[in-house]
Amino acid sequence: MIDRRHTNCMSTDGFRSYIFKDNEGTMTFPYKDDEFIRMWIADMEFATPDFILEAMKKRIDRRIFGYSKVFDPAYYEAFRQWCDRMYDWHCEREEMVTSPGIVPALYWLVGFLTKPDEKILIMTPSYKHFSGAPHWHNRELLCSDLVNDGTNYFTIDFKDFEEKAADPKTTLCIFCNPHNPTGRIWTEDELKRVGEICRKHNVYIISDEIHCDLIRTGRKHIPLAKALPDYKNIITCMSPSKTFNMAGTMLSNLVIPNPETRALWLEKRYMNDNPISIAGVQAAYAEGADWLAQLKVYIDKNFEFVKEFIETKLPKAVFRIPEATYLGWVDVGAYLGDVESLPKFFADNAGVLLEGGNMFVQNSDGFIRLNVACQRKVLEEGMNRIANAILAHQK
Repeated sequence: MIDRRHTNCMSTDGFRSYIFKDNEGTMTFPYKDDEFIRMWIADMEFATPDFILEAMKKRIDRRIFGYSKVFDPAYYEAFRQWCDRMYDWHCEREEMVTSPGIVPALYWLVGFLTKPDEKILIMTPSYKHFSGAPHWHNRELLCSDLVNDGTNYFTIDFKDFEEKAADPKTTLCIFCNPHNPTGRIWTEDELKRVGEICRKHNVYIISDEIHCDLIRTGRKHIPLAKALPDYKNIITCMSPSKTFNMAGTMLSNLVIPNPETRALWLEKRYMNDNPISIAGVQAAYAEGADWLAQLKVYIDKNFEFVKEFIETKLPKAVFRIPEATYLGWVDVGAYLGDVESLPKFFADNAGVLLEGGNMFVQNSDGFIRLNVACQRKVLEEGMNRIANAILAHQK
């Protein structure tokens, strides 16, 4: 257990502004800050592994943090070998560029790749920045709702998706692979159909694959670009930030096979990289496979606990173990359909910080997103508090 308070940590010190839009920090709750169980933001309560910390410390010992950028071929080689090992896929060295995070890349790319009168297509429910980037640039957003079979297994409505992609003004699709928040690992057939529809209608694709390593043991991630190897208008966004709990280091890799797009990126977004982050990311890809395998087993068991708990204590809630991510997507609408703000309800009545469906664009009413990347005793306490609050409300 690591105390993260007073470290400028979003999870502990920034939840008021992020979840409740209380930028002044004046909101009060029945629980003290150190009494909350945090199961909301998508980072983990586990320490970043020692081999990453050691690589960062070695770089710190060089004592100068001047302008830096990735020049050492060993950085690319570590990324290439990781992709070969994990996904049987790799990019060419010249296709890879770096970015201070995938979210900043989304905002920049929307500005580069689209014109003011063009439209951007996403699948919903969706990570909020998939709508935030289009709105920032005053682009029209088109949403294609995923189809829920009633058990929380979501599939793509290809008819609706193609109708929206066929709009002559639709020029960009922001795609999530694996999908957040539903946890789907898209099959090769699904990926090919998405890619072929976009190619047919000349729609560029940004594929956010930040959760690609956090999949259930025994499953495989397929990069969209691997499924469509001859379609050059796919930008693949990857990062070890979720995988190794280093989101604050702000360094991601983009694979841009289209040389014109890549030249545009390099011209407009030439930037420096954090030298400490470079060392950490390189170490993550070079040494992280065994640590990740152990992490996945722990998260798998946490999800098994949640599934059994919900089936026993909250049988009207709908949950299935996600194929990817450490984020459970739970439908509690049968219990809390009359609650306007689920995050506020659980903060006030359970002392648990959660994100509600209203934070995921649309097609998400009645859902909460549950972060299980924490110690089991924390998870057990959090689930008991959640169940007690729901059952008390029902009575």
